[in-house]
Amino acid sequence: MPPIISVQGLNKTYASGFEALKNLDLDINTGEIFALLGPNGAGKTTLISIICGIANPTRGTVTADGHDILTDFRQARAKIGLVPQELATDAFETVWATVNFSRGLFGKAPNPAHLEKILRQLSLWDKRNSKIKALSGGMKRRVMIAKALSHEPKILFLDEPTAGVDVELRRDMWEMVRGLREQGVTIILTTHYIEEAEEMADRIGVISNGEIILVEEKTALMRKLGKKQLTLSLREPLANVPDSLAAMPLTLSEDGRELNYNFDTEQEHSGISELLKELDSQGVEFRDLRTRESSLEDIFVGLVHGQ
Repeated sequence: MPPIISVQGLNKTYASGFEALKNLDLDINTGEIFALLGPNGAGKTTLISIICGIANPTRGTVTADGHDILTDFRQARAKIGLVPQELATDAFETVWATVNFSRGLFGKAPNPAHLEKILRQLSLWDKRNSKIKALSGGMKRRVMIAKALSHEPKILFLDEPTAGVDVELRRDMWEMVRGLREQGVTIILTTHYIEEAEEMADRIGVISNGEIILVEEKTALMRKLGKKQLTLSLREPLANVPDSLAAMPLTLSEDGRELNYNFDTEQEHSGISELLKELDSQGVEFRDLRTRESSLEDIFVGLVHGQ
């Protein structure tokens, strides 16, 4: 099956000479949740703006569900729903009028049943006659999602969708996003909450300085780049790591009471048994041990900093 979004050789250079995107290639598969991660200024919003027709590329091609975003703009844009970071709505309109108007902008015939379904999914049905200005920030964010879904897009961009909302509402929105994926909607998510990507995404893309530096299935990424750390709490502090253990990836805490051993989850032999035997032979006793596996945040930080 061809990708629902295909980006080839995409470049964006502003009049100032700043190169926001650098010959970027990216394919997004139909029906997946794709998380695009990157630090501020990496090019995430620029990429989304180009795909959604808000900004023009300097060069390169982008297709959405087979439609070129420049030569077939209307068809391409009709396939896309966008939830931007900013809460941009008419404060004095009602929820229903706002969502209904958004559907009409795409030339869709009135469909009250569809709009009701969306509002119910987003727990907005009871607020349908409320003015936007009377809603909480979290409810306004839900209205933005309802607007983006009003014309029945096949692709949904969520640009920092849970910024500024509480943890409970964030988890409600995660469930809503999974439900949309089950209905066949492809979802592209940008987020500063790394746990959000770790919880939801099928694949992860990392962008830095206008370039895609990695695209990988989440589970494969965690397995390939994930590290584990074994921490041994010592009965007596050490002044330094014994010479016989110098070749092992060991670090000693400043107070000398903890030994940290890093090992690769991909390796068949972790080396832990050898470590414990050598500690025993050196008379080094420990009273507790614990392991920690690197999170997606650890992996992301390492990638962005070129490690």
